[in-house]
Amino acid sequence: MTWSIVARDPATGNLGIAVSSRVIAVGALCPWLRAGVGAVSTQSYTSPVAAERTLAGVAGGQPLEAAIVAALADDPGHDWRQIHGVDAAGHARAHTGASCIAWCGHWTGDAVSVAGNMLAGPEVLDATVEAWLDGGGRPFADRMLSALEAGQTVGGDKRGQQSAALKVVGDEAHAEVDLRVDEHAAPIAELRRVFDLFWRERRPYYATLPTRRDPGGIFDPDAREAFIERFKEAAARGER
Repeated sequence: MTWSIVARDPATGNLGIAVSSRVIAVGALCPWLRAGVGAVSTQSYTSPVAAERTLAGVAGGQPLEAAIVAALADDPGHDWRQIHGVDAAGHARAHTGASCIAWCGHWTGDAVSVAGNMLAGPEVLDATVEAWLDGGGRPFADRMLSALEAGQTVGGDKRGQQSAALKVVGDEAHAEVDLRVDEHAAPIAELRRVFDLFWRERRPYYATLPTRRDPGGIFDPDAREAFIERFKEAAARGER
């Protein structure tokens, strides 16, 4: 019903998930992220309880694989579940139950996991993985979205498209990126449009927000506007 990519940014330690499905509002239930702990996507007869338990287990010291196993241990529907992700150290693990609807499967690599079910075929995962591996020069969030786009070009969810989401968390109170397209004929393309607008227009403002190291941020209106302008100029030069 869904496919997604979950990864850890080796440069910053940020955690991210990009996901799409032929259901409404996939971003409301599937992606689960906990800064400093891990990120998982719960799919195929989605279990938010399993995702919550998995992250709690990792936070309590369990390895990610053991946390997934424990999260599903008393779930009689575990064969219908797909859950995968990465922890804050970059360890990637995945579970695809025996009853998940074909085509289904997963792939894990260094600090990245890709998984899906009810897909057009294995080429969806292959294209997503290839785009991720080839996209090392892109900013982390853009790299994840590009990988999702590549999977859609070869079929994506075999039932069609409806929603998509992209979320990245770091070590601040606010998410680095948190975007959803809940109902659209071409949700990944729409997510790309919104993401590009966010990256250009809203990301500079985010850089002025209070942080844990600087709880004031930049609040003076003139100073904020000047900083945003400098930020945009640096971004236009490829420096941000």
